[in-house]
Amino acid sequence: MDTHDVSNVPEYFRYLQAQKQNLKNAQAAKGRPARSPKSKDEILMQFMFRQMMRTEAPASPMNIRSSFLPPAYPPCVSPFSKLKKVMIKSLCLETHHRDQYLLLRTVTPTDTMTAVMAIVEDEDGSVLMLQLYNQEEELSGTHSLREGTVLVVNEPYVKVMADGDYGIRVDHLSDVWFIPEFDDLVPLSWRKRVTQADGNASSWKEKGSEHFEKGDYHSAIQCYSKTLEAHPSPELLLITQLNRALSFLKSYCFDAALRDVEDVLQVSELSEKALFRKAQALYQLRRFRESCQTHEILAEKYPDNNMAAHEYARASARLLEQNSGEYEFGKMILEAKKRQPPRLDRGTYIGPVTVKQTQSHGRGLFTTQAVKAGDLLFCEKAFAHAFHDENGSKDLRLLLNVDMDEATIGTQGELIELIVQKLSKNPSLLPGFVDLHHGTYKSVDVLEVGVIPIIDTFLVERIILLNSFGCPLLSRESHIRTVKGDDDTDKKHNKQFHSSGVWSMASYINHSCLSNARRSFIGDMMIVRASRDLPTNTELTFWYKSPMTRDPKESPVNLQHWGFKLFKTSKMNLRKIEDTISSLASTYCRPASEVPRVALDSPYLSLAAIYASSRNLKKAVEFGLMSLESLGFVIKGGKIPHVSDTPLVVQKWGLMTDGVVGCWMILCSAYQELAPTLASQAEGYARLSYRICVGEDETFDQTYSRLSNRVDGFLMTAK
Repeated sequence: MDTHDVSNVPEYFRYLQAQKQNLKNAQAAKGRPARSPKSKDEILMQFMFRQMMRTEAPASPMNIRSSFLPPAYPPCVSPFSKLKKVMIKSLCLETHHRDQYLLLRTVTPTDTMTAVMAIVEDEDGSVLMLQLYNQEEELSGTHSLREGTVLVVNEPYVKVMADGDYGIRVDHLSDVWFIPEFDDLVPLSWRKRVTQADGNASSWKEKGSEHFEKGDYHSAIQCYSKTLEAHPSPELLLITQLNRALSFLKSYCFDAALRDVEDVLQVSELSEKALFRKAQALYQLRRFRESCQTHEILAEKYPDNNMAAHEYARASARLLEQNSGEYEFGKMILEAKKRQPPRLDRGTYIGPVTVKQTQSHGRGLFTTQAVKAGDLLFCEKAFAHAFHDENGSKDLRLLLNVDMDEATIGTQGELIELIVQKLSKNPSLLPGFVDLHHGTYKSVDVLEVGVIPIIDTFLVERIILLNSFGCPLLSRESHIRTVKGDDDTDKKHNKQFHSSGVWSMASYINHSCLSNARRSFIGDMMIVRASRDLPTNTELTFWYKSPMTRDPKESPVNLQHWGFKLFKTSKMNLRKIEDTISSLASTYCRPASEVPRVALDSPYLSLAAIYASSRNLKKAVEFGLMSLESLGFVIKGGKIPHVSDTPLVVQKWGLMTDGVVGCWMILCSAYQELAPTLASQAEGYARLSYRICVGEDETFDQTYSRLSNRVDGFLMTAK
């Protein structure tokens, strides 16, 4: 939703078709030997030349890089002991070599585009390009995939690349694993030095600490694991488990860190370091209550631990947000503007909603109690969030999916990588994520093989396709741009964002053009509020595409088509416009309270603004109310002349568009002279509408005011 789908844009549609043709051509080579016609030296020289050219290329403006998803294939789920070694010379093109594995060594530094790439060789000296997808950025850094790194590729797949060369493509993280130099799998001829396998636990521990000090946490974990295999003393055992737990924390492997500290606490129940690292791991897994419970023990037994006290306060703040739904939205906005990427440290609040089965369209999200328009239903931190700075220089990615015939521009490719990495490092999150809707895609029913989690990249991609949201940095900024008119008409009504994320609770909300809830964003936090009064057990709905969106080929009713300028319109023109709109309104057979008349909202609102600017306040009220009513609102007590002591009441809320806020402010301004008692009520409805549109109302007074020079109350200085 709100993602930049370009499948129907001719330029990208042709590119998608070209990729499908390339795939078809490649399939024609299926089964042929994967031996490249180029020599080893030619392959190495070509790789190094391309890397040099990319490195030396001058900085260029932001461009779009393409990323191609091949036809989906399952990850390897066979234990390594059941796989048979194969050599490159025995591989075939466009073939998944099931129940086999390659033992490889990198012979070049890495190059990174949409994949981490290097030239690899087997024990026979045969070479091919290796392309590893969905890997973390650190893989091409100093401490990861270096020249001489040994690795295993399970069930290798050799593809014909776009340039006609051959390459080993790996999409699933569990299909590749990196072998430490001291492992028995590494041939002696590939070792830089012979490792003394003397079984000295202390020396392995020291090597692990050396790697840790250098920030090479992956190697540190390997050495600490060797320490534990070498039968260390009870004291060294606890120290090593604590050190490895810290390395896991630094590597974002919170499940593994938690396992290590739990083992320590089985032996040393009140270990200060173990308790602190347990609290940290639980916090990062968003298990705030358990984190606070662990901190309570720390605070009691180690009251002088200032760092623990600070972390306790942080965990307590998250738990309060989680339980109460009380947030400091103003501070969150400032934080989102400063952070790059804007991932906020906040708890998720789930209010009066629950997931239930619907009668006809799978699962949905339902209210558990009656709520009012503007009430907070939930405020959710993204499971994963990929940010694109519209003012930055980061390239956008064109993601091409031939299976789904889809092309999107934005951060969906990065989002796949983030989620695959997160699930691989913390498999406890896997059941909840794979439970999200994924259409007809059938994945393997294995979540782990041994201790290795199995993450189906194509399942992740399908879940993202069906559950992700495009999102702005701040919904308030989008609202301001819309009101200022910085966006063109189509973008006002059909916003498409390059940033994207997955919010698990929000993904259960089904579609309706007449939505009853509205989402807004502050960084990676999604705020969902009721956009109308809802009784208990009401299914929540979003519009996926705003009902205000019009086909560009259509001619929407717009006052500018009548050839007049605002503030300089003759009475004759206005009468003609009113008559035409009235004629259009008469074509509707059902009341707007049942089926909103979205085509009339803009002209009614424009007329209200014109009459307000020309001080014809009665007409301003008339058309302001008609604008709201065209959106489905049912309003009582607002007409002029006003009946004394009759309040202004919204009996039924309609579609919540950005323009509703300004419409209420036009009414507020007019009521100040015509019916002063209604002015504050209208302003209250403006504030409430603003809260629904942007998620909060702390910034309302910075955005709208009765003292504004604009009739809709908008402050042109708002930013």
